[in-house]
Amino acid sequence: MSVESIAVIGLGNMGAPIARNLLASEFSVSVFNRSRGKAEPLAALGARVADSPAQAVTPGGVVVTVLSNDAVLEAAVLGEGGFVDRLGAGGLHISMSTVSPETSKRLAAEHARRGSLFVAAPMFGRPDAAAARKLYICASGAAEAKARAWPILEALGQRVQDFGEGPGQANIVKLSGNFMIASAIEAMAEAMALCEKSGIERSAVYDFFTKANFACPVYQSYGRVLAGRTYEPAGFLLELGKKDMRLARESAAAVGVPMPLADLLFLRLEDAAKRGRGQLDWSAIELATAEAAGIDVAKAE
Repeated sequence: MSVESIAVIGLGNMGAPIARNLLASEFSVSVFNRSRGKAEPLAALGARVADSPAQAVTPGGVVVTVLSNDAVLEAAVLGEGGFVDRLGAGGLHISMSTVSPETSKRLAAEHARRGSLFVAAPMFGRPDAAAARKLYICASGAAEAKARAWPILEALGQRVQDFGEGPGQANIVKLSGNFMIASAIEAMAEAMALCEKSGIERSAVYDFFTKANFACPVYQSYGRVLAGRTYEPAGFLLELGKKDMRLARESAAAVGVPMPLADLLFLRLEDAAKRGRGQLDWSAIELATAEAAGIDVAKAE
């Protein structure tokens, strides 16, 4: 594998293990995070810590962004201290954030104006999967961009899937997948409420179903969280889940696809956020289902 100079922008639950894995793969890595404290452990592993997104980037190099939403991503690229001009001709931006397809299209166009490349590469997997290089990664963008990005992405996940040359295509797939995960969470929440209210242990329900009809990663990982109501620390913040359901609904509306279940899930997430649960794991939408059934959930909060 040829050595690339890679900047990682955003060192949250997913960005930090991604940076660690790139360092372990012997890439030359620089990092930036708005809270500098999150960068220090990576400095001890050999990463260069920058004071701005632009300072993290090597002209003509690669930058990987792992940021929380569209506004933060666009600010890192185009805002004050942003890296788009410094990256310049021959550079590559791999965006692993869950953002709208329209944002990816705008950023791809801005990079093209400067002679650099853009790949949308959102991922599926919780922080433990990122640490273990077990991510599933969706990728879309120009063929030249994907060819350069591929060995980097393969160093981070167990599978990378190409979804075409449209810069927003991978984002559509990611939003669709998050919609499916949220749907599974809601289904499990309602089923567990029915069983719990009928005097059946939640843990027994989880154990049975995840070894039978629903023996798959989403039901197993989220089912474990739901069975124990262990919504802290959050693997994926409820506030971010609300953002993703909003983006899924907007993307569906843009192409004329009704998604009534996505509408319900957005309302569930919005209600939970209003109740002060935005920093819990997004599977904490279960609490409202249990409360509506008259189940005492005080211990979970």
